[in-house]
Amino acid sequence: MGDTSVIFEIPLVPDGEQAREWARQELADPVYQAAQPTWFDRAAQAGRDLLASLFSADVAPEWAAVLALVAAVLVIAVIIVALVVWGIPRRASSRTHRSGELFGDVDYRSADGLRAAAAAAQSRADWDAAIVLRFRAAARGLDERGMLELAPGTTARQFAHRAEALLSPGSADLRGAARVFEDVRYLQRPGTAAGYDLVAAADTALARSHPAPAPATVPAGMT
Repeated sequence: MGDTSVIFEIPLVPDGEQAREWARQELADPVYQAAQPTWFDRAAQAGRDLLASLFSADVAPEWAAVLALVAAVLVIAVIIVALVVWGIPRRASSRTHRSGELFGDVDYRSADGLRAAAAAAQSRADWDAAIVLRFRAAARGLDERGMLELAPGTTARQFAHRAEALLSPGSADLRGAARVFEDVRYLQRPGTAAGYDLVAAADTALARSHPAPAPATVPAGMT
């Protein structure tokens, strides 16, 4: 038999003061605090109540126009405050939720991160890794700048064909860089210092490129 004295010391039915203390402790829980309406919720509810009052039969006709104006001002004020606090809603960008997929592999590193990793591989003469990382850096850099969006499944040659339009003629052999990448990544051919230099030159040229300007509009009568 255990000691039953402990059981009898626990009050099964709390007295009034103890019940109030338990209630205060329970309501102090952050969960209850988070559930309280914010100032914005209260302002929105006040606006709804005011709008509802406009359609009440108890409102005199001469006050209806005044209340309608006050309601409009209140709605505009709430919208302005919401824009200040949360900003203007923007269309979700596909780059914001980037999948990380680059030419068949998932890599979430930024262009600078990929270039740093390529430089580290170059320093230890790991040409295979250096070539793959530097070519991915070129593609990720254009994607980050919004100049070329890479859809999942885009191949190295497709990327090179699309990105060529961003380069001035003769500035870099982008298609040659894509072939070097594919030779190393898919055909398991050993990378070389010369192959890395070709890919690095393409990446550097793309990093310095700028979006093509929109064609100028010719005023009527000037042609």
